[in-house]
Amino acid sequence: KLVLLEINEPSLYQIQRELKNKFPEKNIFYILGSASSKKLLSNIIKTYKLDLIFHAAAYKHVPLVEENPIIGLENNIFSTLNICEVTHNLKVEKVVLISSDKAVRPTNLMGVSKRISELIFQAYSINKKNNTCFSMVRFGNVLGSSGSVVPLFREQIYKGGPVTITDKNMVRYFMTIEEASYLVIQASALAKDGEILLLDMGEPIFIKTLAEKM
Repeated sequence: KLVLLEINEPSLYQIQRELKNKFPEKNIFYILGSASSKKLLSNIIKTYKLDLIFHAAAYKHVPLVEENPIIGLENNIFSTLNICEVTHNLKVEKVVLISSDKAVRPTNLMGVSKRISELIFQAYSINKKNNTCFSMVRFGNVLGSSGSVVPLFREQIYKGGPVTITDKNMVRYFMTIEEASYLVIQASALAKDGEILLLDMGEPIFIKTLAEKM
């Protein structure tokens, strides 16, 4: 069975419609709520007897987190701490954290929050009494995903411009949604306790070049 926990009602409604249309025969459950609630997490794991959890409940938009630091840090860090505590206590088999390449030598609060999340996972992974495998996957930018620069550029171009970039020397690694999904599934199968998995994303691309090509 597949259980989806999502705090954003329109997003949950959208994916529910999509999955019911594509996979009507599958056993999928849709739960509206926050990963920051230990009681809710505990109830979900007990009710559905979960043995594999993907933790992607984090704010990822750098400017918004910079402008709202307290809620950004609270959501990204404490949801991770709660998930680790609950899954550890209930002996869930595997938990995979969806991290970010911005966690490497972080230069902003969002990156800091993701690095701290990784450290929390690693701290739980070295607990010798622990039966849960805690692993991490670091992503680059996922093309076409929510908040990706591609839909933003597309919208700006559609409106006739201007196309805005912060710095012409800024580079980013990019991956497709399919690559990102495949990496997460591979991580759940291959990762050992405390490991951080990275996707070889090739050469970085100048944001300016991406804007010009579009």
